[in-house]
Amino acid sequence: MSSSAPDSDSDLLAVDGSAAAGSVQDATRDLPVISRSSDRSADAVTTRLDRIIDVKATATAVAGADTRRWTTAGLNLWTRPDKRAKQVGEIESGEKVLVTGRKYADRVEIVVAGKARWVTAGHLSAEKPPTLGGACTNGTTVPGGVSGNIKKVHAAVCANFPEISAYGTFRSDGEHSQGLAVDIMVSGARGWEIAEFVRANYQALGVNYVIYSQKIWSVDRSGEGWRGMSNRGSATANHYDHVHVTTYR
Repeated sequence: MSSSAPDSDSDLLAVDGSAAAGSVQDATRDLPVISRSSDRSADAVTTRLDRIIDVKATATAVAGADTRRWTTAGLNLWTRPDKRAKQVGEIESGEKVLVTGRKYADRVEIVVAGKARWVTAGHLSAEKPPTLGGACTNGTTVPGGVSGNIKKVHAAVCANFPEISAYGTFRSDGEHSQGLAVDIMVSGARGWEIAEFVRANYQALGVNYVIYSQKIWSVDRSGEGWRGMSNRGSATANHYDHVHVTTYR
């Protein structure tokens, strides 16, 4: 809808004191002068959000989507990108989806079953993420006495990250002594890939919590994401040189 506001300075309402006299001049003194800074009518103001959620704009974005990405985590599906959104489902990690290229705040738009849906940004990849079910071919093993879930974690990590050759399991303290924990010896960005892989598959692997780079993710507080941890001193104590995984029995 076009604005009813004036389009040029010549259209502005102004009062010329020399054009009238007496009561006419006095009567017009209190009339406001309309300027370009005056508020436009509400229907003439279109916010970025309005443009994004516009039905026609959304249909165009969906129809033009031709780029595919992989989900790297389980994601909630939302009807729109703002706080008024309604959750209408979930999509699992490892799914290939169309993306429209549109982003708003911390969400990006994807296409699911022909409909526009919004997901949290940062969890889509051009490369297929690691999956469960592959074979461990690098010759590494874990002791037979560890829990079945630790064996699952080792098998999954070994199959997808075959360059990892060191896994720490039994030692005298805590969950390690019970066969419920494994340290995957890795550092840097690759460590985060492994930590996120284990976290994304926590249910299938029976994971209780994961620690890496002084951050922890746990099932019982999963809604908080990765949480910071206090400084324990060394790189090893702060888990910068390994991913620690504790499982349920």
